[in-house]
Amino acid sequence: MSATTNNNNNNKWEIPQGIVQSFLAGGYIVLILHVLYMALKAAYDIRLHAIEEYGRVIHEFDPYFNYRATEYLYEHGWSKFATWFDYMVWYPLGRPVGTTIYPGMQVTSVFIKHYLLPHWSVNDICVFVPVWFGVLATFFTAMLAYECSVGITLTTGSTGGPPRDPNTPHNNNTPKQESLQQTYGQPFGSILHQIPLVNVVYTRILLPLLHMLLNTIQTLTGSTWGFRSPSSTITSTLASTPALECAIATAIIMSILPAHIMRSVGGGYDNESIAMTAMTFTFYAWVRSLRGNATPNYTWSILAGIAYFYMVAAWGGYVFVLNLIGVHASLLVLLGRYTTKLHRAYTLFYAIGTTLAIQVPVVGWTPLKSLEQLGPLVAFVAFQLIEVCQLIARHQQLNKVQTWKLRIMVFAGAGLVAVGIGYVLAQTGYFGPISSRVRGLFVQHTKTGNPLVDSVAEHQPATAGAYFQYLHNVCYIAPLGFILVALFQFHDASSFLLVYGAAAYFFSHKMVRLILLTAPIASVLGGLTLGRFMGYIVGALWGSTTSRPSLLTSLFLIDVNHTLEEGLNTTSGGSTTSTSEEDDRLSPSSTKTKTITTKKHTKSKKHTKKSSSSSGEQSSEPVVTATPLRSTSSSLSSDNYLARIIRFGVCMYAIREGIPYAQDFQKTSQDMAVGMSHPSIIMKGTTRDGRQVTVDDYREAYWWLRDHTPDDARIMAWWDYGYQITAIANRTTIADGNTWNHEHIALLGKTLTTDMDEGYEIARHMADYVLVWGGGGGDDLAKSPHLARIANSVYREHCPGDPTCRAFGFVDRNGTPSPMMERSFLYRLHGHKIKPGVEADPSKFQEMFRSKYGKVRIFKLLGVSQESKEWVKDPKNRVCDVPGSWFCPGQYPPALQYMLDQKKDFAQLEDFNRGGEGDDEYQKQYFENLQNSNLAKKRAAEAAKTQEKDAPPGAGGVNGEEHEAPPQQQQQPPRTTEQIAALKKQRYNTWENSEMSTNMWKIISSNSLQSLKDWMAEDPSAVFCRSEDGRGPMWWAFENRRQEMVKIFMDAGVPHTDKDAKGMSPVDLLEGTGGSS
Repeated sequence: MSATTNNNNNNKWEIPQGIVQSFLAGGYIVLILHVLYMALKAAYDIRLHAIEEYGRVIHEFDPYFNYRATEYLYEHGWSKFATWFDYMVWYPLGRPVGTTIYPGMQVTSVFIKHYLLPHWSVNDICVFVPVWFGVLATFFTAMLAYECSVGITLTTGSTGGPPRDPNTPHNNNTPKQESLQQTYGQPFGSILHQIPLVNVVYTRILLPLLHMLLNTIQTLTGSTWGFRSPSSTITSTLASTPALECAIATAIIMSILPAHIMRSVGGGYDNESIAMTAMTFTFYAWVRSLRGNATPNYTWSILAGIAYFYMVAAWGGYVFVLNLIGVHASLLVLLGRYTTKLHRAYTLFYAIGTTLAIQVPVVGWTPLKSLEQLGPLVAFVAFQLIEVCQLIARHQQLNKVQTWKLRIMVFAGAGLVAVGIGYVLAQTGYFGPISSRVRGLFVQHTKTGNPLVDSVAEHQPATAGAYFQYLHNVCYIAPLGFILVALFQFHDASSFLLVYGAAAYFFSHKMVRLILLTAPIASVLGGLTLGRFMGYIVGALWGSTTSRPSLLTSLFLIDVNHTLEEGLNTTSGGSTTSTSEEDDRLSPSSTKTKTITTKKHTKSKKHTKKSSSSSGEQSSEPVVTATPLRSTSSSLSSDNYLARIIRFGVCMYAIREGIPYAQDFQKTSQDMAVGMSHPSIIMKGTTRDGRQVTVDDYREAYWWLRDHTPDDARIMAWWDYGYQITAIANRTTIADGNTWNHEHIALLGKTLTTDMDEGYEIARHMADYVLVWGGGGGDDLAKSPHLARIANSVYREHCPGDPTCRAFGFVDRNGTPSPMMERSFLYRLHGHKIKPGVEADPSKFQEMFRSKYGKVRIFKLLGVSQESKEWVKDPKNRVCDVPGSWFCPGQYPPALQYMLDQKKDFAQLEDFNRGGEGDDEYQKQYFENLQNSNLAKKRAAEAAKTQEKDAPPGAGGVNGEEHEAPPQQQQQPPRTTEQIAALKKQRYNTWENSEMSTNMWKIISSNSLQSLKDWMAEDPSAVFCRSEDGRGPMWWAFENRRQEMVKIFMDAGVPHTDKDAKGMSPVDLLEGTGGSS
């Protein structure tokens, strides 16, 4: 009820009407909070599938290292943890864990163990941490949406210019106005108003046309139709800012979004599980520090820096967060929105965040040295220079031209100094290179040039199908939210969403793993779209003339219109404009747009022009005024009830039509959650007689090592399994997933993929046992071409003249090995007494363990060099950085020096600090072979023939068998993207039994992962084939529970919700309701 109403009759109803309105608003708030609770509960429940089905088990590989590190921290404390040099990993070198780990997750878990759940085991806490932090990330993402939706839609005269700086002479905001904008947010505007030249078209053509259209609609229909408030008060549109609804919608989406679930399922104790929480809280604190007009918000700026520090401690992805905020702050400056508030916010964030980040051992001085992080540092320095110029201009009363001259002089001088310092530091090798993973995000090709990085499936580019798999229908509504923010809801805080959205899409498009980063922004933008729609419905119910419920107004029963109108219309002299005067001047009979100001305002505007000229500041935002975008008549202070009924009816129809899409999103998210909750270390399988069994071969093998080998036993295995071996078997490993030493992994790859005798001679100096993954699928033999490629990047004679090692691999889709593969150390052990004619030399190897289902085999090395073992164990042979230090890496035994002399250290493309000869020729051939696989295969075949001619008789294959090189297919020109897309569609819509569908079924049923990847590299459309019963690769992968294949198919865009001839979807087969194909 208007606070300016003085009629006694109306006063009789003021209290009852206010009570009813407050009661309804309170009920609405309770409903909103209940929905929020249900969303957070859904976020918790959907992440428990793995725990409910498999128990409290750690998943995958990396989480086992994190778990082992957490146990070490809990048992030994921080001081020993920070100086922990682990000699059980990366044998014989070891690893300084304390200085190479992001310890945030470990510290968090130990804190929970000490202070919150002391009776829980460390294992159980580690299992549940992803679940708990998935809920927290959902909450902070909702708060981010709330903050970016809070704002005051001011008058037409205010088109979203920069907020006023109270330190500039032309500012007319009163303390009351500043306080209210700090509470209720900044004015919304449009990014079009911020762009030079475009803003002229926007303000002089587009806006008048829009106002004319809305005025015409309002005059003809007697209703605003919810597109603007019909109230005569200036600030009533605050009531139509659906911040709560946007937050709730965001929470609902984020809680079950597959892109978020993928790294936060129970048991997935990985860094990203808590990093998402740290990231969303950092983003929320940053945009919260920008609320209000120009008064600095020190508390939230400091919290943003602290939250960023937690992000740094948790995950290497902190570089993305730092650069994103730096780019956003810089963008605001470029758009002319620089204020003291922005300067204080970014200065505190960067100074506090960087100071704390340097304290993390693995980070150190990287923020001041790495090229990836120098951008935010440059922005920090630029902000200080801008502020210095502002202070000088205000102090000396410089005009606009003089101020710009000052800025040019200051920045030119600073630039020359920076160039000089940078040149000197560059000569000393001070600046660190861009990492290969980051470099891969900016190159045109999809590979980085590093075979170790390129071997990881998560580093491949994302497809349109991958976005739909992980974001589902949010893909379609998030762009609407992006447009909404850009054109209608733009201010300092919400503009962050535009930067975040663009960056997240760019990087995730380059690397499918980074789709994780799109989860918060997709949820927020989708939530803004749905929240605005919800607000539109509530407006139809409540009416636009009354204050629609908001968190503050409903809980504290504040009369928003009266309070804000009083504050925003109060001039420095304290006078206000009467409502009746506004109504007269905003009459629809007016043919021109009129700006309502008091006499004091008019005088102030003249003063503003003069002050602006003297200060050099550009005033692109007029004083707070009212214009015809508001109500055009006091008679329309109440919206037309018929129009509201029609609005409500249309909304209900839209909801009815949208419910199936929402249900589909919910079901898909549940199915995806189930699919992503299967730990790779335990599997469900079906025997030939139809019984469902639990395949626990991997843990059984690790337990065997723990119980049947000496404590100092060294286990040779591919680096994937290193974390699990040390955590579960508690035995020394050669390498693990840290992959910090490319040359050491290359030596391991060389050992496994070279011929049996040479591999044995290397292994006997480094290991006591060899563990091999078999049983098909993503086993060691399937991975072995990548191993050979990595080995060749350092040991160039491994595959002479063939950087991609095409000579090592399968020659057909039936799994026939090439001669080089067949001679290899790994192939002999993998096929030992399983494949005809394949047997490991009994004088060198003894099979000690074979798991129940044949997934793992363990061999004991005979003739192990005890001399080399004792030499490595002797502390005298370790190299300490300083005498008495804890940092003492081990060395290779002298017996391996002959092999080490053959290596060529791998030079990253981006490492300009390396001296000596480059590696351009190798990189050139590497990319040529990747881009033209047929030519690479031809070269490999020729090299294989040459090797066989030079080899002694009987050395061509296993047991002396000679093998003819596979016939080469005629080279065909590569298909275009459009041709591939058309072929995919054709094959997916053609149901027939063919040789392609038969071979695909064989590959999936035998779990031949490498064969599948090779086929897809040649023909990406092959995975879209379908048999005559309507089923295809996705059905067969779900039916056989091939989790890795399912992920590959999803990334390739193969649908997983379509139906076969019997109406069964692939997910139905996973649930056991489909039967055999």
